[in-house]
Amino acid sequence: GLTRIDADTVASPGSWEAALRGLGAALGGALSGWRRPRGWADPPVEAIRQGEQAERGGALGGGSASGPSSTASEAVAVCIVTHHDAADVPACFAAIAALEHRPLEVVVVDCASGDGTPAVVEREAAALRRAGVPVALLALADNRGFAGGMNAAFAACGAPWLLTLNADARPAPGYLGRLLARAAAHPELAVGAVTGRLVRPAEPGQARRLDACGMRLTRTWRHLDRGSSEPDRGQYARPERVFGGTGAATLFRRAALDDAALAGEVFDPRFHSFREDAELAFRLRERGWEVLYEPAAVAEHRRRVLPERRAALPAAANLHSLKNRYLLRVYHQTGRNLLRTLLPAAARDLAALAYVLAAERSSLPAYAWLWRHRRELLARRRAIQARRRVPPAEIDRWFGIEGLPL
Repeated sequence: GLTRIDADTVASPGSWEAALRGLGAALGGALSGWRRPRGWADPPVEAIRQGEQAERGGALGGGSASGPSSTASEAVAVCIVTHHDAADVPACFAAIAALEHRPLEVVVVDCASGDGTPAVVEREAAALRRAGVPVALLALADNRGFAGGMNAAFAACGAPWLLTLNADARPAPGYLGRLLARAAAHPELAVGAVTGRLVRPAEPGQARRLDACGMRLTRTWRHLDRGSSEPDRGQYARPERVFGGTGAATLFRRAALDDAALAGEVFDPRFHSFREDAELAFRLRERGWEVLYEPAAVAEHRRRVLPERRAALPAAANLHSLKNRYLLRVYHQTGRNLLRTLLPAAARDLAALAYVLAAERSSLPAYAWLWRHRRELLARRRAIQARRRVPPAEIDRWFGIEGLPL
């Protein structure tokens, strides 16, 4: 979890006037960007899938995704971004070493840790290298957050599948194999990502709790991890199509990430940390890619950033979280969706503003940042919307549902 973030990566505090203008621009939802892109059509989803398969040859069709055994030998790169994670690295590397899937490589990008994380990574990497698993460490001089760090990790490896993994996540030995098998079992779908069943570490005397079973959207424009904090009673037991997957432990097809990337960037570095995985999920779906959930693939994740812990988080982390909830809508909300979600989303926006004014004034610069960068953000929105392959109705269907059957 990248919770220690430099506040100057967003903005210095702005005036109340700028903050209110920023809020107004965010709530307005980038009206100029709601126009239908010129020349944009509404192709059927099946045509989208066929087009993607033809465009990438066997990457989506009978070549690499024809059956469970066809992906068994495909290389996977485990991509990890660290920031003050020295205490978590040994157990994380032990879990990676136990993964049954090969070939495997590991890329760690450290974002200016001050606790000796790079040295711990090098120490723990020795055993993996002896076992034939290459490990690369890129130590950055600045903290680029999860988004910037992952972009650097993706650029440093060439595997056809990429597992984003938090340092506090522990995938079970069969995690990758089960995710790859689920992707291969559906050659009729343009599978861009597969995520598993994440659980919290067991606590003495308490039932194990779920952490994430895929991502869902609400009509208030919240993106939630399915099952988060619920006691694990065997729910979410069926493979499904889900809106997206958490960056803590999701397997992505490189072809899908390359296709969804904008200006060569997979994750938007403006997000820095928090909600960047949801924004990527929107772009993947807008390009026609599917995200699947495989309950048999289990990983343990000690999530440290939860809504109920907001008051204990660093001020810069909360600022990013607030800023990013509006970035999602500036980029991806359509006029149709505005009408469908206006009342619940506006109510939540007002509640968030009231909370910031009353208890979290350190987050006010988020509104000012949105206003100052409005032209840049609207330009990015236009670029995203112009690349749509899926009509808005296909995205809107995900608001308010848990998942769709396979």
